Formats: sequence, structure tokens, C-alpha cells
Amino acid sequence: MKENDKNIEKLIDKMMAENTLESPSFDFTSKIMAQVLEAEKSKSTVYKPLISKATWIFIAISLIALTVYSVYMNNDISNIEILKLYSDKTNNLFSGVHFSKTILYAILIVPFMILVQIGILKNYFDKKYEL
Repeated sequence: MKENDKNIEKLIDKMMAENTLESPSFDFTSKIMAQVLEAEKSKSTVYKPLISKATWIFIAISLIALTVYSVYMNNDISNIEILKLYSDKTNNLFSGVHFSKTILYAILIVPFMILVQIGILKNYFDKKYEL
């Protein structure tokens, strides 16, 4: 068995001596890196908003139409029984609640500041992770 292994080794040595080592082309590394970059770009996620532009336009038009309808139509809202029922309950619910001016200012300003910070942070992270 060992003699057979020696013959195989001699055969392999003879074949290796006849063949020379292949060397890669001059721009081998740049070609590989270009392929890697293309693969990374194809894997990157494309930004797709949760609410499309058409939906935002529909919401805006609906709000504008509702506002125009409520302003220009001479409907007396007090005639609707359901609204009377809910307005009475709401008035009774909040009749004992009084806020100071500081609390009211905070309630109005804090959401606005949060929205500003969201915009600033979004721009920051977009620039930071830009390819």
C-alpha cells in the first residue's frame, strides 16, 4: 500500500513540474472589487414611503373639502342628536380640568420641536450612511 502511495506521489510531482503556476491578470483585484460593490448595491434597500404621494394628496383634498363644506354650508350642527350626546359627555368630562399657561405652551411646543428634531436627525443619518 505504501509503495502505491509513493507511485502516486511521484506521478503528482511529475505533473506539477510540467505545469507552471497561473498568475492572475493585472487588474484582477479591481475587477473583483467592482463585482463586490455591484453585489452590495443590489442588496441595498430602496426607500419606499409607507404612505404614497397619491394617498397624501387624497388626504389633503379630503381635509380641504371637509373644511370648505363645514365653512360654507349653513348646517346647524346642534340639530344632530349624536353630536349633542357626545358634546355633553365631553363637557362634563373636562369641566374640572384646568391647565396653567406653562402646561398649555408645553403641550403646543413639544410636538412641534419633536417634528423638527425628526427632520434634523433624518438628514443627519441620510448623510452619514450615504453610499
